Amino acid sequence: MSCFQGLFFCPEAASLLLHNFCIYHISPPGHELGAAAICHDDPLPSVEDLADQIVEVLNYFGLGAVMCMGVTAGAYILTLFAMKYRERVVGLILVSPLCKAPSWTEWIYNKVMSNLLYFYGMCGLLKECLLQRYFSKEVRGNVEVPESEIVQACRKLLDERKGTNVLRFLQAINQRPDITEGLKRLKCRTLIFVGDSSPFHSEALHMTSKLDRRFSALVEVQACGSMVTEEQPHAMLIPMEYFFMGYGLYRPCLLSDSPRSPLSPSCISPELLSPESMGLKLKPIKTRVLLEV
Repeated sequence: MSCFQGLFFCPEAASLLLHNFCIYHISPPGHELGAAAICHDDPLPSVEDLADQIVEVLNYFGLGAVMCMGVTAGAYILTLFAMKYRERVVGLILVSPLCKAPSWTEWIYNKVMSNLLYFYGMCGLLKECLLQRYFSKEVRGNVEVPESEIVQACRKLLDERKGTNVLRFLQAINQRPDITEGLKRLKCRTLIFVGDSSPFHSEALHMTSKLDRRFSALVEVQACGSMVTEEQPHAMLIPMEYFFMGYGLYRPCLLSDSPRSPLSPSCISPELLSPESMGLKLKPIKTRVLLEV
């Protein structure tokens, strides 16, 4: 769960999410821990194939309609899944999502990383390229400041991935089509998080502008990169809590004794719960939306 460890290790998030949901974590083919290298002769999956595989997972476990959460490329796959199988998705939580085809800059960047993977595997230079895409410079460190523990942990997780498997997923994402036109047809409620230092910040803003405003909201997290779930998971708590209230879901009161919980405001001054003090830019979240059953 390399994109979600910080979020699920946060006690407040655990009380909110684990109390209301049974969590199923879906990794791209060959990205699970201990996965063997995929044979070069196996056909390269498209993003459409990856979205269709989600249906297979849901059917295997006998799941109906689900709430989906994804980060960057995973957010793109889940959005595509929600567009193709609208009856299977009740809500989307997207972190630094993609929705357009790769720009020339991103396409070239991805081709450079693909060549590094092909010739050198998961080398040091490739990991630096990925870490720049994932995290803000504040946590990546520099000559004077050591990199943070979350970046060090991510390095270790990257070492455990098979280069050939990562290459296949990167190639699939680099061939993704633009799905902007289909966003207006999404009727499930959507909550988008994006760090203002993320290279996908402008894409998240573009995606938000194309979604139906009655069912969507944007949260911009200051001084944060793409992986808000790892870098600033506490910034997600209050927006997610109010988002879930629209579904009648709440955090159990017995576990809400942290001063960071919006359900225990008596612990701290109300001014400290303002969006500005938490480094957030909030846009209104519609919480009274009737859902079709």
